[in-house]
Amino acid sequence: MRKFYILALCLIGFLSTVRAQQKNISVEEIYSGTFSTQGLDVLRSMNNGKQYTVLNFDSARKVSSIDKYDYKTLDKVETIVTSNDLEGVENFSSYEFSQDESKVLLATEVESIFRRSTLGIFYVFDIQSKTLTQISSEKIQEPALSPNGKLVAYVKENNLYIMDLSTGTTKQVTMDGKKNRIINGITDWVYEEEFAFVRAFEWNSDGTKIAFLRFDETNVPEFSMDMYGVEKYPSQNVFKYPKAGEDNALVSLHLLDVLNGTISKVDLGDPYYIPRIKWMNNPNYLSVQTINRHQNDLRLHEVNAGTNAVRLLLQETDEAYVDITDNLTFLADDSFIWTSEKDGWNHIYLYNSDGELMNQITKGNWEVTRYYGYDQNEDKVYYQSTENGSINRGVYSVESDGKNKRGLTVDKGTNSASFSTDFSYFINTFSNATTPPVYTLHKALTGKKLKDIKDNTDLLKKLEGYIINPKEFSTININGNDLNMYLIKPQDFDASKKYPLLMYQYSGSGSQSVSNTWYNTRDYWHQLLAAEGYIVACVDGRGTGYKGRDFKKVTYLNLVKYETEDQIAAAKKLSERPYIDSNRTGIWGWSFGGHMATNSLLKGNDTFEMAIAVAPVTSWRFYDTIYTERFMRTPEENPSGYDDNSPFNYPELLQGDFLLIHGSGDDNVHVQNTMRMIEALVQANKQFEWGIYPR
Repeated sequence: MRKFYILALCLIGFLSTVRAQQKNISVEEIYSGTFSTQGLDVLRSMNNGKQYTVLNFDSARKVSSIDKYDYKTLDKVETIVTSNDLEGVENFSSYEFSQDESKVLLATEVESIFRRSTLGIFYVFDIQSKTLTQISSEKIQEPALSPNGKLVAYVKENNLYIMDLSTGTTKQVTMDGKKNRIINGITDWVYEEEFAFVRAFEWNSDGTKIAFLRFDETNVPEFSMDMYGVEKYPSQNVFKYPKAGEDNALVSLHLLDVLNGTISKVDLGDPYYIPRIKWMNNPNYLSVQTINRHQNDLRLHEVNAGTNAVRLLLQETDEAYVDITDNLTFLADDSFIWTSEKDGWNHIYLYNSDGELMNQITKGNWEVTRYYGYDQNEDKVYYQSTENGSINRGVYSVESDGKNKRGLTVDKGTNSASFSTDFSYFINTFSNATTPPVYTLHKALTGKKLKDIKDNTDLLKKLEGYIINPKEFSTININGNDLNMYLIKPQDFDASKKYPLLMYQYSGSGSQSVSNTWYNTRDYWHQLLAAEGYIVACVDGRGTGYKGRDFKKVTYLNLVKYETEDQIAAAKKLSERPYIDSNRTGIWGWSFGGHMATNSLLKGNDTFEMAIAVAPVTSWRFYDTIYTERFMRTPEENPSGYDDNSPFNYPELLQGDFLLIHGSGDDNVHVQNTMRMIEALVQANKQFEWGIYPR
């Protein structure tokens, strides 16, 4: 007994010493990259499926290189090109092979325009001859090599161009491009932001035709932002931004015959949006997706590029809205794989080339979260899903008839895969809330691990010197739903004491904040707060993703109404716990989450004492058409849905402490939102704090 007593005292003393040696995370460390993870650059699988390339950068010498590696051994096979050998090119930041891998497109001097769009100086490197060709002396957008690598198409100043690499000659294809008026071959602001693509032209499989979209922005209202720099006068950024209910660009589809230069317009029956175009394997056929303004009627069309005849292949409707994805895959005979929520969960479907349903490949009360592709030789469909729980992700394979499903990497946490071109191998990335990313090589057919590639044990060792408090995952029953939640408690948590509660959320439609994955910078900041004695909670309420169509779409026409109710109810329920100080409850969020934090503080003024709102939407009338109308329809159709949940319409409800933050150059959630909120609070004689960050 005495020995046990002495051992216990020694253990207590040891733990006290360990805790004394640990230190709190600092803000400076969070944002200076102290806790950055090691990763793998994007892998580009070669056509042979046995090798892959990676863009490497030597920061000491400032040299870029494209290096080829072998999947089986992970050994470097060769360096395809290095900037050290390219005259006039200091380094390059991205690359893209031609379809036949004879040439590679190199990007230099890249500058951002909006979230996804860029300008840059581009070169084409001929791998066999080792020659380098500059495409244009001016900065251009979205260059794309023809399948045989002989031509390159690109956009400059809203017009489409084609360069012949053998002769060095360039031909301007369209002539009417003009800023804030006509765009050819790239998307407008709202397509880029909400349909998530910039390049709006595509080569067919034999390089004889290019399909491209044309945007007529003439009737789209302009938005202007003052940009504050070091100059005596601020500059002004003026661009077309269609706010909810306003005119969108008129979009049309056109086909270019590359050989004779003729352009024809395809009659799609006056579509409102054209969110995707994709050539089939047959070079004479193009697939086009169109959707109506309400975004609840999605149609997949087949276009005969020889006659411009259009045939409807598939139509999908929903009482709320239909999501746009990149999951459409054409098989060798142009039958196709498609994902849909039509049975209540996101699943994979197989259709023949006439658009007739052949089979629903996956089924169950879980969601396919990523479709990786189809190996026709082995009849295997590869995908990622929530079969292991909605906060987890596993990688699976299944045959096209839905049989012989196999879990390939399904450890609790987040698994994601990068497959070789022939689906022989995949590199798995795994992490969870206690394990930073681990990279491993696997056999695709079986999931068998072949090799460890890289892990982050050095980061784990570093973190041993810091106070890190685990996320405690659970669910909380709110308004009849079991909502995913995590809590972070202080290290010296004592259930007999009272702690202030800070809730974090985003809550955007289809999003997920409670996930079993490794930390981001926000998570480290929450760790800092926990070390200061706060309990941090995150609850994914109604409207968030990966728990089925009905759970996600219940917020239709009433964006942030039910989401706010869930956050308020969750805060009240958590405050019933004896260790939560019900008089010290705060909430914070960014963008959609900033809107939520503001609404929660006002409508839950008997529950929340504090809110921090960063770049909040304060009225959906100020936000763009595609996102807002997908969930709300137009303000004319649904005025109460817009105004009943707009916080500057009830500023008198403010009772707690409110911190409002925005960037003056936010092209997405305009600072106008915060200015209107400030004015409403001033007129209501309410005290608050705010800060505006330039640009």
